[in-house]
Parts: sequence; C-alpha cells; structure tokens
Amino acid sequence: MICLVGLPASGKSTFANSLKIALKKKFNNLEVKIIDPDIIRQKITSDKFDHEKEHIVRNENLKIIRSELELGNTVISDDLNYYSSMRHDLKGIADELNLDFSIVHIATPIEICMKWNEKRGEPIPIEVISKIQDKFDMFNKYNWDNPIATYDLSEISDLNIVMKEFLAKLEDKMNFRKQKFGKERTKIISNIYNENLDKITRVYVGKLVLNPSFIPLKNKIFKLRKTYIKKNKNKALSETEILKRFKIYLEKILNIKIS
Repeated sequence: MICLVGLPASGKSTFANSLKIALKKKFNNLEVKIIDPDIIRQKITSDKFDHEKEHIVRNENLKIIRSELELGNTVISDDLNYYSSMRHDLKGIADELNLDFSIVHIATPIEICMKWNEKRGEPIPIEVISKIQDKFDMFNKYNWDNPIATYDLSEISDLNIVMKEFLAKLEDKMNFRKQKFGKERTKIISNIYNENLDKITRVYVGKLVLNPSFIPLKNKIFKLRKTYIKKNKNKALSETEILKRFKIYLEKILNIKIS
C-alpha cells in the first residue's frame, strides 16, 4: 500500500504512473493498481465537485482500495491525502491485511502547482489549492505518519533515476519489516501451539484418570504430562499428532496399553 500525499497539480499522477511501470518492471508478476478518486468522483458526480457527496466518494475509494489489496494487488493511492486522518484510514486497511504501508510526499511548492494547474486549463480553482495548503496536516505528529521519501517534482529531470532510488528504499523497508514481523509471527504461532499443547494434553489426562484402572498412576501421569510438554514445546504439530504422540509416550513410559 503506497500512499501519495500532495497538493493538487503537484505531479502525483505522473509519479504514480512512473512508479507503476517501475514496480512491474522490477517484479514481473506484480499487479499494480492506481486508485484515483477523481475517476470515482466522475462516476458519482459527473466530474463536478459536490461537497455533500464527498463522503460517498471517500467511502467508495476506501472500498476499492481494500478490494484490490485483498486480491493481492499492490495499490498506489493517487489522492491528496492531506489530512492525517485520510492517511490513517489507508494505514488501517493495510494493518488489517498485514501489509506494508508507505507514504510518499510529493512536495512540489504551491507556486509551481498553481502554474502547472494553469497550464492544464485550471481544472482546480486556485482558492481550492490555497485552502488545501492551509489545512494540510504535516507529518511527524504520529510515529506511523512519516514519508519514506519526499520529492519536489519541479526539481526532477529524470524520474527513472528517482524510481531506482525509491524502489531500493522500499525494498530495504520491506526486508526490515519481513525480518521483524517474521520473528513476531513465529513467536505468535509458537505461543498458540504451546497453548494448544497444554490444553489438549490436560483434557486428555483429565479424561484418562477418570478410568479406575489409571487412578493409581494418577500422579505419575500428571508428571509425565509436564515432561511431555517441555519436550514438545514450539513444535508445529497438529492436534491429532499431539494426541497420538502423547498416547504413545504414556504407553511406553508406563508400560501399559491405552485403548
């Protein structure tokens, strides 16, 4: 999930399209989707900004982003994302799906944005750009809300060079995340398994000692259970395998046959 942030006419769409090409070139099987709310807005409001319908556009935008991510696609959010709450909505989706979330700030100065906006026929009123600039939530307020990279597109002559540098940064970040969360994931899985190991053997022993034949061996069975748990901690065994091995273990040590 790559979240672009910047003023209108700052070059976000240019950056998004170059990034899509670079990602697909570097990762052959990668499916990259650019989600532009302007396209959604055109369908809902016929390209006319309607403040009362913006919440519909916003919800549809988030819905499409989630859907594409769930399909396994990489998503570039080609939106203003000038409020931290907007960025947080995107991060929330990425977190729920356990995906990397990266912010890219397209920090082209407002004066340049207005010139570029004028060149393309002023599709966005100048006062709107000024208002967005005034309301813009800058970064560093929250630990998660920090751009992985910041670019002023008016100072870039070759986007291909920028893409190579950016992809290297992105790869380093994802490798770090993979190592960090890979260890955490292993720890979580081990904890879940150990809890199951404890529960399954406890329930099994509880039923076993209800049998009058095993009552004299009750204390020994309890001790053997603890030993078995210590020996089998952090192993990835199924519930069936845990029970099977525990039964064989008890039969062997106690020299008995358990039906």
